[in-house]
Amino acid sequence: SKPFQKNVLSGRRNHAAPLPGLFRRRFGGMPMKKTLKFHLISILAVLGFVFFWYLMTDVLHRVNTLILPGPVDVFRAFLNKMTNTRPDGGTLPEHTLSSLKLVLAGYSLGILVGMPLGIAMGWSKWFDRFFRPLFDMLRPVPPVGWIPLVLILFGIGMSGKVFIIFFSTLMPCILNAYSGIRQVNPTHLWVARTFGASRAQQLFRVALPSAIPSLFTGLRVALSTSWATLVAAEMLAAQKGFGYMIQTNRMLANADNILVGMLLIGVIGAIFSLILGLLEKQLAKGR
Repeated sequence: SKPFQKNVLSGRRNHAAPLPGLFRRRFGGMPMKKTLKFHLISILAVLGFVFFWYLMTDVLHRVNTLILPGPVDVFRAFLNKMTNTRPDGGTLPEHTLSSLKLVLAGYSLGILVGMPLGIAMGWSKWFDRFFRPLFDMLRPVPPVGWIPLVLILFGIGMSGKVFIIFFSTLMPCILNAYSGIRQVNPTHLWVARTFGASRAQQLFRVALPSAIPSLFTGLRVALSTSWATLVAAEMLAAQKGFGYMIQTNRMLANADNILVGMLLIGVIGAIFSLILGLLEKQLAKGR
């Protein structure tokens, strides 16, 4: 049977594709067995880390558990913190909900502003010349550096922390969107012009699909910086949230609760990153 082909002129596809080829395309360009193998390796790596942690703390006692509690103690603290408000005045679901609201609000605003602005700067020389000086001036300022000014302007309420997370998300979104558009192959744009594509068609049908990997790289970088900025902001000015929980338990030397907060941030970040990866595969399919 002939391999899977796409008729460029008619847009029709030959559906007589061999099953192995379809199988590979459905699973990210590799057979299912290899995909499962990679997932199994990742799971074993996590389990190996937990086992090594347990071995050093609870079995061999090479580490003082007051400084670094073992995984069993951390799990007990996790279960206790689900319903216990001591010592930071909130349960774990309350801290999680508070931090998620801030991250999603600031992250969404940063994407809504940063991605279109970066694409416009990469596509239009006029946008680039107008916004580039302001971008180059603000980019070196770390998001944490805005915290003192934001506290003066907005206080310790939600709006100030959302602004800090928005700024931390804005810069990587602009930078990666700009780079993705600028790195589009000029030959692809030339071919589109040759076939009579308008400027808008070149952007939406050629440039943006080609820039998808760079756009999602920006989303992932922005996600990590938004969490880091959130924790820093909550450590300085908050009454609930992961940062406040970690800071309060640090002052009381409750290492188990600190680790609960840190691990939960990592798990939530990994879930968001997985969702972005799946979304990228769907959008980039066939590109």
